[in-house]
Amino acid sequence: MTRVLFLAGFSALFLGGFCSWLTAAPSSIAPVPEQMTAARMAELQKVIRPCEGEDAFDKIAWLTAIHDARVQAAKTGKPILLWEMDGHPLGCG
Repeated sequence: MTRVLFLAGFSALFLGGFCSWLTAAPSSIAPVPEQMTAARMAELQKVIRPCEGEDAFDKIAWLTAIHDARVQAAKTGKPILLWEMDGHPLGCG
């Protein structure tokens, strides 16, 4: 009997809260984001793009095929740097 009363009380609280949540008006309305203009884009690019000397990593002629890297390493007598990761490229997970 106690279990039935507990379940009935819990159900009443849950349904009452759920119904009030459905009928509640939003407390605030999100502001409309500003429109992207050419001037705003230029400002953002100054902040986002790397400064002089920060992108030296991108200036290396990286190879994406291990066979090509082995051929080039054999010709030049240099080692291979193998950068490998598992998982999704955007999350490594």
